[in-house]
This record gives sequence, structure tokens and C-alpha cells, in this order.
Amino acid sequence: MKMERGAGRRSGRRRTEKRQNTRRHGGVSGGKRFEVRTDLALESRENVRGAGRFPDGVVFREWKDGGISLTEVQVENDRGAKALGKPVGIYLTLEAGKLGEKDEGYHEDVAEELAAQLKRLACKALKRKREQGFPGIHVLAVGLGNPYVTPDSLGPRVLGNVRVTRKVADDGDLPVLSGIVPGVMAQTGMETAEILRGIIRETQPDLVIAIDALAARSIRRLGTTIQLTNTGIHPGSGVGNHRHGLTEESLGIPVLAIGVPTVVGAPAIAQDTVAAVAAALEKGSRTKGVGNWLEQMGAEEQYQLIREVLDPELGQLYVTPPDIDETVKQLSFTISEGIHRAFYGI
Repeated sequence: MKMERGAGRRSGRRRTEKRQNTRRHGGVSGGKRFEVRTDLALESRENVRGAGRFPDGVVFREWKDGGISLTEVQVENDRGAKALGKPVGIYLTLEAGKLGEKDEGYHEDVAEELAAQLKRLACKALKRKREQGFPGIHVLAVGLGNPYVTPDSLGPRVLGNVRVTRKVADDGDLPVLSGIVPGVMAQTGMETAEILRGIIRETQPDLVIAIDALAARSIRRLGTTIQLTNTGIHPGSGVGNHRHGLTEESLGIPVLAIGVPTVVGAPAIAQDTVAAVAAALEKGSRTKGVGNWLEQMGAEEQYQLIREVLDPELGQLYVTPPDIDETVKQLSFTISEGIHRAFYGI
């Protein structure tokens, strides 16, 4: 719960009251479950699992392919959607710890795996068999984000590497690829969904692929995780700047989304720090009780307390790695190559 900045002289008393209220409700302020900010369905599932609940309507599987770990979370119905806070659909996560390194062979492996999974979801969305390929299919790639803000520039940078073929394609046996960087509302004064509806009406694509930067719960997933989903995307949702969603319902054609987390909220970092401090305190004979008290608060109550302390001072602060520029640059090539291989096999 975010406190108003004008709380002033009453802030200390109100903060205490809020903590007491939180404890009475088992880590839930006002009787509502406090959500940890993440765009990754994998992390949403981890939050639910950590709370000891295994909701109906959510299917989970994981496997490895070389140095890449893959996780698929499938939300099958409204009950699963409510539990995870994610729309019904498939959420596929590729975790590749070496993505931040300049290893061309490894990046090629990631691009190949991304291409295989992208092709699988595209065939499902277009109701095609994999062996059919995509002859004559028109794909519109959309690079979401602000090219002038490095952590938010992934989408535009990917589009800068995508080889568009719409104006040169003259063979109906090949797919057609076009692209657009619609900018952000502060630059255009228009919602991204409004811009895309006009483009879709004029160019008649069969499928939209939206690429965007995301927010994660865990620092270790920044720049090393790619999420692919068939549920579309909500531009700006990673930093709480909600816009009209880019979904099949809003655009009229299937929408696949590729996202990479590039920022993490400061409260999430602080919570990880609190957990580490609690574990360290429990090891000392003189501080054992303090660590136990922190651990007994539970993850949601810890997060609530940290938000109440940090938000009035720092607002909604998000953190990004120091090497984010190089990371985004490398990822933009990897993702664009995955798109090329998925539809052209090259």
C-alpha cells in the first residue's frame, strides 16, 4: 500500500497502524493479497507456490536443452488466471544464464531454441501444422518501448535488426515480414493499440509479434530470461504505466509477445536483502530471535513493510544492471535472429 507523500507528522503513527493491520490479516493489508511486481508468469507461479497454494487450471512443466532451461506455464481457465494474475494462455520462459556474455555460439543456440518455440506458438495461433511453414503469411513485428531509455529500448533495437520483406517479397511461397516502432504515448500522443489498429486495417497482417522490456521479481533474471506468450502484451505494464493491451481481442488478429526483464523494483531487492539478513542473524547466538522474527513475517508481509518504508521516500524506484546497454544490444540480435529462423528457417 503506497502512503501519500503528504502524510507528514502522522506518517510514523499511520505506518505502525498499517503494520499492525497487516499482521492481523496474515500479511494482507485490508484483507487483500499484496502482489509482488513481476511480468513473468514463472515468477507469479513461484509466488503462488511459495504461499503453499497449487491452483487448479495451471499446468506447469520444465525441461533443459543444453545450457538453456525452459519452463512452460499454461493457464487453462479463469480460476488459474485469477490465481496467477495472468490471462489464459501459454507462457514459455527460456532461462539462459550466459546471455550477458559475448559468446556467439551460445547466443546462436538461444536464437535456435527461441525460433523453435516461436514457430510452435505461431502455428498454434494460425492453426497450421509445423510442416506447412508460413508461405504467404504476413507477420507484423512491433518494437515497443522508448529507444532513448536504454532499459526500455529492447523492442526498437530488435526492429532495427529485423529484415523486413513486405515491399520486396514477390514470391507467394515465402512469408512476409513488416515492422513498426510506434514509440511511446509521451512522444506520439496516441495509444499503441490505436496506432496498430490503423496499420492492421491498411496492411492486413495475419499475426502480430510484439517485443518489449519487462519487469522481474528476481535480479538474477535480468537480461538472462526470455518470455514468449500467446496472450499478447500490455505496453508499460512493467513499470506500472498501464496502457490498452495488445491482444487478439483488441487488435482482431493473434498476438504473440516476446519479452525480456530489464528492470526490478527496489522493494523486491530490499526484500531479498531482508531475507539474507534474517538468515545471517539466525546464525548468531545474540541475534537469533531477531532473525526469527523477520522470517516469521512471511514474504508478503515483508514486502508490504518495505513498500511502506521505501515508497514515501523513493517513490516507484526501478533498478537496472550497469551493463544494460551491452546486454540489450546483444539480446536485440539474438531475438531478431530467432524471428528470422522461425519464419524463414535461416
